[in-house]
Amino acid sequence: MSAVARTGLQALPTLEESVLVLIDHQPFHVANVNSHEPTLIVNNVIGLAETAKAFGVPTILTTVAEGRDGYLVQELQDVFPEQKPIDRTFINAWQDDRVVEAVKATGRRKLIIAGLWTEICVAMSAIQASGEGFEVYVVTDASGGVSKEAHDMAVRRMARAGVVPITWSALAGELQCDGVREETVPAVAQVQTEYDGVAFGWETQLLACHAGTGG
Repeated sequence: MSAVARTGLQALPTLEESVLVLIDHQPFHVANVNSHEPTLIVNNVIGLAETAKAFGVPTILTTVAEGRDGYLVQELQDVFPEQKPIDRTFINAWQDDRVVEAVKATGRRKLIIAGLWTEICVAMSAIQASGEGFEVYVVTDASGGVSKEAHDMAVRRMARAGVVPITWSALAGELQCDGVREETVPAVAQVQTEYDGVAFGWETQLLACHAGTGG
């Protein structure tokens, strides 16, 4: 059964309903990314992971054949040092019951996915999860394919299946949603400054002054 079409705020990846799955950001896969500059994908997925952590969005790490393709990129593992990635044999992460059960255990239905490669592991997982009733978003600039065409065709194919493409900085903005949610602003501003080159000095200074005066 396909996911129900949402409108208004329900069409966005709302904070309380979202769960993030990161798929196969491993050395072998990174080395074969040609749709983007590989180091940009690594930068973006770390920014995405740090954003999820700042908002308390449950994050599930998974790899495939880590004994052959390498362990998760260390900088990404460092964001969640206590978490052991689910290592699969299935190319399609959504065929692995451990991944599916980890997602379902969160009780959340807005599934955010990023991974390598877009046309294989990401597309297969996203399309199947969408068909099973999850509202799926794919972070396109934290995912990459073996060619620009492979990545672009995969994004088009997923969109036709009801999957929503989004970038990691856009996702951060939608999760923040309101400047009144002050407790997350400093962390999110720091992440976007470090990984997206966005200058937030003025805003964070105002928040610091506000906190210092208590008014």
